[in-house]
Amino acid sequence: MKIDHVAIWAKDIEKLKSFYEKYFNAKSNNRYTNPKNFFESYFLSFESGARIEIMQKPEIPDTKNDVYEQFIGITHISFYLNSEKEVDELTEKLKNDGIKIIDGPRKTGDGSYESAFLDPEGNRIEIMN
Repeated sequence: MKIDHVAIWAKDIEKLKSFYEKYFNAKSNNRYTNPKNFFESYFLSFESGARIEIMQKPEIPDTKNDVYEQFIGITHISFYLNSEKEVDELTEKLKNDGIKIIDGPRKTGDGSYESAFLDPEGNRIEIMN
């Protein structure tokens, strides 16, 4: 058994799609639109086979969670990179492009090397080696 995908409600799926394509080489399907209920989505596929579905619908309310704080529930998506150097390079690229880095890069207590940041919708993303 494997997890097929993680879904994210978003305000701007075009912006989010571009972000994951630019920084994580995601490949997108064609935009799905259901005009009857104003639902729109993309599936973003990654080299590993993992997928993220990004969705928007006008009546979905903003989250009340503070993106800078941890909270109960799914809290981040993590991408595994091939080396600490790749973690450093991507972190620096994100930072230079104005993406908010919230932690790292740093060595964790379990020996991982990671960095955490917020995607354009405020979702917590981690890159690690």
